Amino acid sequence: MPDGLTTRTFLFTDLEGSTRLWEEEPDAMRVSLERHDELVRAAIEAHGGDVFSSAGDSFAAAFATADEAVRAALDAQLSLAAERWTVSRPLKARIGLHTDAALMQNGRYLNRPLNRCSRLMATAHGGQVVWLRGDCGARSSRARRRQ
Repeated sequence: MPDGLTTRTFLFTDLEGSTRLWEEEPDAMRVSLERHDELVRAAIEAHGGDVFSSAGDSFAAAFATADEAVRAALDAQLSLAAERWTVSRPLKARIGLHTDAALMQNGRYLNRPLNRCSRLMATAHGGQVVWLRGDCGARSSRARRRQ
């Protein structure tokens, strides 16, 4: 993708309570995390998403349209909820979605939309998807300042 501003819907995931599971059930968690990764990556890729970062039990992906991102998020949540886990309790992902223009530079997404998506994800509970579309509030703020 060429450098410059591009509008994308970003999807960030994180597992709720995974640190505790790693401490209490490391062997079972290793197996569960591998399956989690397969399910989440499959949901993202099935809907045209591009995983641009993953670490630990988290994913960051970009989608050309919000519809694709929402479908991927819902498919990921449904797949995770249906799975029979090797750990003592179900793995539940917090998912944040944010649509906005992001700067692409040297093959990496940069700037505020990524921070917002991460913060949105952090507000969710396991099993939830939280979505904020672009500069909804910013437009009304700018309009008020002009008056």
